[in-house]
Amino acid sequence: MRNLKLLRTLEFRDIQAPGRPQCFSLRTEQRTVLIGSEYGLIEVDPATREVKNEIPLVAEGFLPEDGNGCIVGIQDLLDQESVCVATASGDVILCNLSTHQLECVGSVASGISVMSWSPDQELVLLATGQQTLIMMTRDFEPIMEQQIHQDDFGEGKFITVGWGKKETQFHGSEGRQAAFQMPMHESALPWDDHKSQITWRGDGQFFAVSVVCPETGARKIRVWNREFALQSTSEPVAGLGPSLAWKPSGSLIASTQDKPNQQDVVFFEKNGLLHGQFTLPFLKDEVKVNDLLWNADSSVLAVWLEELQREDSSTLKSYVQLWTVGNYHWYLKQSLPFSTSGKSQIVSLLWDPMTPYRLHVLCQGWHYLCYDWHWTTDRSSGNNSSDLANVAVIDGYRVLVTVFRQTVIPPPMCTYRLLNPHPVNQVMFSAHLENSNDLAVLDASNQISVYKCGDKPGLDPTVKLGAVGGNGFKVPLKTPHLEKRYTIRFGNNEGEEANPLRLSLLTWIEEDIFLAVSHSQSSSQSVIHRLTVAPSEMNEEQGQLSVSSSVVVDGVIISLCCSSKTKSLAFQLADGQVLRYLWESSSLTVEPWKNPGGFPVRFPYPCTQIEVAMIGGEERILGLTDRCRFFIDDTEVASNITSFAVYDEFLLLTTHSHTCQCFSLRDASFKTLQAGLCGSPVANGEILRKVERGSRIVTVVPQDTKLILQMPRGNLEVVHHRTLVLAQIRKWLDKLMFKDAFECMRKLRINLNLIHDHNPKVFLENVETFIKQIDSVNHINLFLTELKEEDVTKTMYPPPVTSCTQISRDPDGKKLDLICDAMRAALENISPHKYCLSILTSHVKKTIPELEIVLQKVHELQAGNVPSLPDAVSAEEALKYLLLLVDVNELYDHSLGTYDFDLVLMVAEKSQKDPKEYLPFLNTLKKMETNYQRFTIDKYLKRYEKAIGHLSKCGPEYFTECLNLIKDKNLYKEALKLYPPNSQQHKAISIAYGEYLVQEHLYESAGLVFSRCGAHEKALSAFLACGSWQQTLCVAAQLQLTEDKVASLARALAAKLVEQRKHSEAAIVLEQYAQDYEEAVLLLLEGAAWGEALRLVYKYNRMDIIETNVKPSILEAQKNYLAFLDSQTATFSRHKNRLLVVRALKEQEQQVNLDKEAAHGPESDLFSETSSVVSGSEMSSRYSHSSSRISARSSKNRRKAERKKHSLKEGSPLEDLALLEALSEVVQSVDKLKDEVHSVLKVLFLFEFEEQGKELQKAFESTLQLMERALPEIWTLACQQSSTTPVLGPSSTANSIMASYQQQKTLVPVSDAEIFIPPKMHKRNQWKLSLLE
Repeated sequence: MRNLKLLRTLEFRDIQAPGRPQCFSLRTEQRTVLIGSEYGLIEVDPATREVKNEIPLVAEGFLPEDGNGCIVGIQDLLDQESVCVATASGDVILCNLSTHQLECVGSVASGISVMSWSPDQELVLLATGQQTLIMMTRDFEPIMEQQIHQDDFGEGKFITVGWGKKETQFHGSEGRQAAFQMPMHESALPWDDHKSQITWRGDGQFFAVSVVCPETGARKIRVWNREFALQSTSEPVAGLGPSLAWKPSGSLIASTQDKPNQQDVVFFEKNGLLHGQFTLPFLKDEVKVNDLLWNADSSVLAVWLEELQREDSSTLKSYVQLWTVGNYHWYLKQSLPFSTSGKSQIVSLLWDPMTPYRLHVLCQGWHYLCYDWHWTTDRSSGNNSSDLANVAVIDGYRVLVTVFRQTVIPPPMCTYRLLNPHPVNQVMFSAHLENSNDLAVLDASNQISVYKCGDKPGLDPTVKLGAVGGNGFKVPLKTPHLEKRYTIRFGNNEGEEANPLRLSLLTWIEEDIFLAVSHSQSSSQSVIHRLTVAPSEMNEEQGQLSVSSSVVVDGVIISLCCSSKTKSLAFQLADGQVLRYLWESSSLTVEPWKNPGGFPVRFPYPCTQIEVAMIGGEERILGLTDRCRFFIDDTEVASNITSFAVYDEFLLLTTHSHTCQCFSLRDASFKTLQAGLCGSPVANGEILRKVERGSRIVTVVPQDTKLILQMPRGNLEVVHHRTLVLAQIRKWLDKLMFKDAFECMRKLRINLNLIHDHNPKVFLENVETFIKQIDSVNHINLFLTELKEEDVTKTMYPPPVTSCTQISRDPDGKKLDLICDAMRAALENISPHKYCLSILTSHVKKTIPELEIVLQKVHELQAGNVPSLPDAVSAEEALKYLLLLVDVNELYDHSLGTYDFDLVLMVAEKSQKDPKEYLPFLNTLKKMETNYQRFTIDKYLKRYEKAIGHLSKCGPEYFTECLNLIKDKNLYKEALKLYPPNSQQHKAISIAYGEYLVQEHLYESAGLVFSRCGAHEKALSAFLACGSWQQTLCVAAQLQLTEDKVASLARALAAKLVEQRKHSEAAIVLEQYAQDYEEAVLLLLEGAAWGEALRLVYKYNRMDIIETNVKPSILEAQKNYLAFLDSQTATFSRHKNRLLVVRALKEQEQQVNLDKEAAHGPESDLFSETSSVVSGSEMSSRYSHSSSRISARSSKNRRKAERKKHSLKEGSPLEDLALLEALSEVVQSVDKLKDEVHSVLKVLFLFEFEEQGKELQKAFESTLQLMERALPEIWTLACQQSSTTPVLGPSSTANSIMASYQQQKTLVPVSDAEIFIPPKMHKRNQWKLSLLE
């Protein structure tokens, strides 16, 4: 659904040369044009408008002096820097343009009618006056000469076995005699020049020749291969024209055919059979086709026609028409009228071989024209819901308009057609946002027809419905009507005849104001015209547009775009410079377009499509080249963009990787947008989606979710891009348009939780509005059933950055419960009978389903407590619906839990249960006492807490059964609440509870339970087992034990406390309850409680103990500390030295591996990925690290694996980690001795052991200093960073990355990262005794 839009026009008028032009050719590398006349050759440069070379052929005798000579062909030879010229007299001349040397490389006595070179310039064909074809090489060596007229069909002759003969066919009304009629051969067309026509296929493997058969007088097309072997001959076609053009892609050969009532362009296959056609928009014998030309990419067919002489025609015209095909329909996209007399008569035309959409035209009066087109989609530019998303397609005299807001109609069909008296060349929609559906049409006669969508009584004959409508079908669509046609009036009409496309880039900016661009005829300048409606009578059918003002711009304007928000236009020049024009300004002034930094914008390459967009609040210009390079201002951000469109706040793009990306411009800055386009595509569901190969954007429906894409073959596809969908849903929810949002989400499978999660507070405040808008029980149920606790705005659909204004939910309240409660309250308030099923759903969907309440409501419906209303729901319907939400077995259990047997029977009847199973069970329950019945039901439903509650009410005779259930299900805490504290049952349960705690080795808790219920003996044994000496002695006092028993109990307690290394508590027990202070002193000395031991010694006045026990214990402790410090110091030094050696060895091995990789040199990239992995593991290949194979099925095995993991054995792969771990343990064990050493130093000084004290203090201080100095050396900065430093980064190389991976693999397991953190040593000196310094 694209049109050809004129980019630029280049004119070179009145070329100073003798004679009249006859033919021309292009020099693509030099960008010059070679023109042949009856006197010679000239080379002109259209850009500078100057003649570069003149080569006369008359002086050398190649052309006669009387001016009757004729050049039949010109070909630029790229590799020879020469031009080949063929004359009608038979000479083939090689002209060197730099030296002007002429060389006749061959001559044909009978003359030459056609010279045709193959596309690769390896072969040349000459059609002679004797009706022969001569094939020569590029060096003009003859290969073969053959007759043009061949009797044989060719090598591709069809083989028939007699099936389907004409004699056996059914001939209808013609009768059987039609099978035996001889075919009549029609002669060539009256205006046929009987000349041969030659065309090559794009790859140069075949060529076709169109000639007039001398026997029949009719035209035939013969196909030859590159070896000059005839392949096929066309089937007889009546009225076949002389024009011939082989499609460069190689599929079809185009020609023309005169039919009884029309003239067609027909297509032949390589085998000579017809394959399709399209009709030219002219009457029979009205025009003749002079030539057909395919452009370089086979997308456009140019048809050069000329009107035939008629009696009533005084001035004849010729036309150049551009046709394209889509969905098997041929569209006339451009029509260029020329005169057939005077200077504007066409001599020849050519497509540019390098630029596909550039057409070169040469006219009789030495007038050269060059047109550049490009593809564009003409769509309405409104951004509100009144815009109908119109797209207009030019098709000759018709404009096909499709309204995508209401329906999607595949081309070539459309919603309606606009009929014009002349072929249409350009369509434009109004840039005014309120009138974006209005459109204007510029036709080949330079008339503008304005169509408006306002109300107008009566039908407009120029507007016809397309694919919509029909017999009696009422179309809910307001079609536009023709407001008026305007002719454009210039001050001077000079040259309008010579250049039919004088105006380009027509833009409708205001109600009665147009802008148009024309290009200077003599320089590289452009003129911007402001066209306004001239005053005229209201009832006149024809209006006039006059040029109110004009401004000249230095440079060639090739494209423009308008921004309705800023009332400005952006013009792009051929050099990439961008200019701005404000159309509301009184004067027509143009200034450079500047970026936010204040610098003028210049695209590095000319862009065929430009748009203005607001990115992050800043106005930017976007551009896309024909090479798929995408620019924002003058910065290239992507090189694989096939199409783009700016809609509201979004930028949509299609890429070569068959994806469609959508970016929000409101929330994005230029850098984030550039990063999103330059980076690798992330599978983000909102930004990117896959599309069909070759898809291009047609339009976006404003205020909707539809994105229209067109495939390469022409069909349309509608996609709903997730970004557009979510943005539109958020807009609807902000406007409380719940109905539209819900329908869109349901159709496009968007999670319905977004309705609440988008703004929870607003939704809960407008629940009734939501229900009234939805107004459907099924839809409300769908909403409720899809609810979940997850906040979808944080997981599935994160909101844009600037719209994060949603109110957070109450952390105490659960989302499901809040919504269900609010919905249920609103439903009951609106119509509880109509929304009965929705109310049931709100109970079921709560965090803890309220199935009992639901069943009770169903039971009420069955009981008939609800009045009969037309929209009321029966109990059976409610129960059937309930069974869809809840499993029937679960519902049966809950109904049984209500103790209502009528409800149970109602649910059971709907289940698959066998009545023989549940009826006896229910009958048995009915016969039981109420409490025991409920106990049985609760026990069956495994609701044991309720069960013991009901059983406790059945009487003391059921207590044994209750106690067994309590013990079986461990319901002691719940059971204790059911009986009074002083009751016998309470005591029995407590004793059972205590025994259970003893089994679980919770002795202290068991002792407390026993003590509370009065079981003191059991409490005593429990407290004694856990070592709780205070509680044990308290219970012993309650039991009133004798002194001997208390003493023995105290000794047992002391032994238990000593096992737990609680020497001070054991000494207290022995002294106070066993009266054995001597043993207490010994225990205190053993526990290094020197102060408490001396207190007891002086309390009982036993000074002898100081000499016998205290002093020896102190000296022994001093020796033990010294020995421990010596061993730890030696261990620390040994491990530290070994660690330094291990690190040096590993660094050496790592350097060896890097040297090996570097030795591979540049060939390392050729090695396989596997080899590099193997070489990377060489360093650790000598060790068999098998810890990963250790089975960890038990805790014993796991502990064993941990022990084996870090081995201090020399040469183990993780020896350095084991050394670090051992060093850390040594440092921590020494640091913990500070308090103990301090207490020993005090008693050493007290008993005058100063030398021993100084020795210990000095040794401890030296050990601490040794370790503090060694810490930075052991736990280096590189060691600490090795576990966190990333291996990748902008400064990384292949070798560094590989070395890092090897080091991490062998040195730094992730689970051992804490080993690299140095141990903390407390910086305190309170342990030192200043008296010993």
